[in-house]
Amino acid sequence: MDTDLDALLRSLRVWDPEVTRLPGFDPREAPADPLDLFTEWFAQAVAAGEREPHTMSLATADAGGDPDVRVVMLHGADAQGWAFATHAGSRKGRQLADRPHAALLFYWPVLGRQVRVRGPVTAAPRDEARTDLHARSTGALAAALTGAQSELLGSLGELDRASAAAWQRAEAAPDTEAPSWTLYRLRPDEVEFFQGDARRRHVRLRYRARAEQEKREGREESGWVRELLWP
Repeated sequence: MDTDLDALLRSLRVWDPEVTRLPGFDPREAPADPLDLFTEWFAQAVAAGEREPHTMSLATADAGGDPDVRVVMLHGADAQGWAFATHAGSRKGRQLADRPHAALLFYWPVLGRQVRVRGPVTAAPRDEARTDLHARSTGALAAALTGAQSELLGSLGELDRASAAAWQRAEAAPDTEAPSWTLYRLRPDEVEFFQGDARRRHVRLRYRARAEQEKREGREESGWVRELLWP
């Protein structure tokens, strides 16, 4: 099919009013902790009909500083950080071992909202990773058992055979271990909330973890400094 990419791009709209509602956002009313605002916005995205609000882009870098990004699923968010999981030997697992920092991006177009999170990443204790995996579906366990993520694959037939065997194991023994499956937590240094505006007067509110000097001087009541950014 001969497609004119430029013409196709020009035909598309951002935040089409037929499918998008841009709510107001007053940063003066935002809570002191970014996790509280994230929880509120996440619930609103679900209520607005966002199909996969729990998916997020995860950006990491290798030992040489070359970046990678992919879409993964949020496994939870609490005072310990934003959680996701993967195999320790996967590309992202290896990159996190070399450079234990990452960035997350949530995009909820039905509300014209983005949330950006970045900071250091640590691996959760093994028992927490095990509990997290076995709380999920049989398919999630089968996928974890299928094979060596990010390694070269000889053929689709090889994948079919490995997947079939993994499904059989997952269904027959739902407590089967996946030793390389690792739960990671990103503990944020910064969390930014972006609210789109039809007249492009977008609101950007950044929460920045207070530096040690600011903590000693007691400049803020909470552990976060809130700052507005130009769109």
